[in-house]
Amino acid sequence: MLAESIHSVADTGNQVLLLIGARLSKRQPDEEFQFGFARESYFWSFVVAMILFSLGSLFALYEGIGKLRHPHEIDNVAWAIVILILGVVLEGSSFLTAVRTSQPLKGDRSWWRFIRSSRIAELTVVLLEDFGALIGLGIALTAVTVSTVTGDPVWDAIGTICIGVLLGAIATLLAVEMRGLLIGESAQPGDYDKIRTAMLGAPDVVDVIHLRTQHFGPEQLLVGAKIAFSRDLSVLQLANAINEVERLVREVVPIARPMYIEPDIIRDVEPQPGDSGDSNPVS
Repeated sequence: MLAESIHSVADTGNQVLLLIGARLSKRQPDEEFQFGFARESYFWSFVVAMILFSLGSLFALYEGIGKLRHPHEIDNVAWAIVILILGVVLEGSSFLTAVRTSQPLKGDRSWWRFIRSSRIAELTVVLLEDFGALIGLGIALTAVTVSTVTGDPVWDAIGTICIGVLLGAIATLLAVEMRGLLIGESAQPGDYDKIRTAMLGAPDVVDVIHLRTQHFGPEQLLVGAKIAFSRDLSVLQLANAINEVERLVREVVPIARPMYIEPDIIRDVEPQPGDSGDSNPVS
């Protein structure tokens, strides 16, 4: 019960941090941060992972090991069960809301693949936190029930340790995912292909020599490309051709901004590793 109480407090604080991150990420660019603050949401999601690990997992493990060494009977079992069941109902409602919100974005991907590939940090955090909370409540309810039925408080300690391990695993997964987003993950393969196809379909484009993308935030995607245009274009025509490429790309991937297009020519030399535009260089 105490482990789940601390977990609930951490969860509540984490939601506040996610709201702060979402708000700060919408600030306008300034001279110091000329690409804006979109990565604020990724930073605060990483902080959430650290809090979940330190305040949730480590405390539960400490409490569980202490109970394992010095077992004691559970007081007010009825109240404990009522509170845990109420927690399941509330967390279940929150989890279903997160699932409904994620469903249109998930598409035909598995939930595991969606979590691993999503560039929306808040959804990843809420889905994993709520799922972990439901599992943790189930563990706590089982541990309390078994301890009461058997009269052995060791089961309560084991349940607490299991909650600590669960929270540690979720926090580690979140930290790994947020690390990738903070470093700068590329566009999802589907969006990458759409961008490349739109570029190749633009008038006066001969080939896409190479293409690079990086998420600044869930709704801001940096696109940089070196493109071979028709060689007979004037300067004005080339500028118009570049603008048309940008327009076509944003039709299929609206978050593609800022975008930088460099005109170039195809040279008969061996391509350098990673320079080919035939496939997404970064997964």
